Amino acid sequence: MLRARHVARRPKAARAASLLFAALLPLLAVPAMAARPVENPVPGSNPLFRDKFTADPAPLVVGDTLYLYVGHDEAQRDEMFNMREWLVYSTKDMKHWVEHGPIMKATDFKWAKADAWASQAIEKDGRFWFYTAVEHDDTHPGKAIGVAVSDSPTGPFVDAKGSALVTNQMTPKGEHSWEDIDPTAFTDDDGTTWIAWGNRHCYIARLKPNMIEIDGEITEITPPHFEEGPWLHKRGDTYYLTYASLDRASHRDEKISYATAPSIRGPWTYRGELTGSGKYSFTIHPGIAEFKGQWYIFLHNASLTVGDQNGSIGRRAVTVEYLQYNDDGTLKPVVQTDEGVSVPPPQ
Repeated sequence: MLRARHVARRPKAARAASLLFAALLPLLAVPAMAARPVENPVPGSNPLFRDKFTADPAPLVVGDTLYLYVGHDEAQRDEMFNMREWLVYSTKDMKHWVEHGPIMKATDFKWAKADAWASQAIEKDGRFWFYTAVEHDDTHPGKAIGVAVSDSPTGPFVDAKGSALVTNQMTPKGEHSWEDIDPTAFTDDDGTTWIAWGNRHCYIARLKPNMIEIDGEITEITPPHFEEGPWLHKRGDTYYLTYASLDRASHRDEKISYATAPSIRGPWTYRGELTGSGKYSFTIHPGIAEFKGQWYIFLHNASLTVGDQNGSIGRRAVTVEYLQYNDDGTLKPVVQTDEGVSVPPPQ
């Protein structure tokens, strides 16, 4: 009470100055992290980023620059996953990278309560659309897919819809609450954009031109051994669906498999495994892009140590390898290496 009376007796000018400072305080916060070069003892070698744990890589090429969107693994001790934000890096030569800092937090979706899981950004009509998986609040329990937008590939990104694009209730076939994860977005030659996602079941749907609504039905296209992490891309007349696979009868950790189709609508033909498992990692996640005439596949493993923290299921590290095609359009097997793209592609 004495403190309250003392404050009340302050001169009006002092109280006004105090109120003004309080109003300005949010504007005096530390600004977003300035872009800074990434330190790697051998540029282009794996893992690409060594000062923090990163996962679920998603490349986007804009002009002469490749941007790479990743989740930030922050698991402590025996935590499985602790992911609160998404980061973005860029490169012009696939060897030297620039870190641009966080672009968004999971809770920037006001309807979400946690989990900045796998994402992908694409460009359309001069804007950048960011599709990602988060944990929905209790109004729609389970994982959900949100969409954010920015005028810049480095953000900041803001919720473009104000609600989830896909909720758990929209895909009732799933056996668990996290089937609506790992979205991949792809714009076909006719300008139509598609989104695919899933865990155990792989779904695909067309997006309306506004990029924030499903146009028509959600269709299931689950290929053999599909676990999660689908990625859509096209080369020539062939469509590719690459994904994290788990053949529980033969191996314990996820690998990368793929299927091809003559149309985005299918039919999809299973082509087999593309990679082995990521080192020390149960999960693996593909992201594919052509950049300056060369194809690349981004992955993650758990081989990185940062300080006193070793890699684990929730402390992963992003890697990259060359992606090559056979004459018939099938993909050549990818061997995961420490050298990455610090050396020329295999002949």
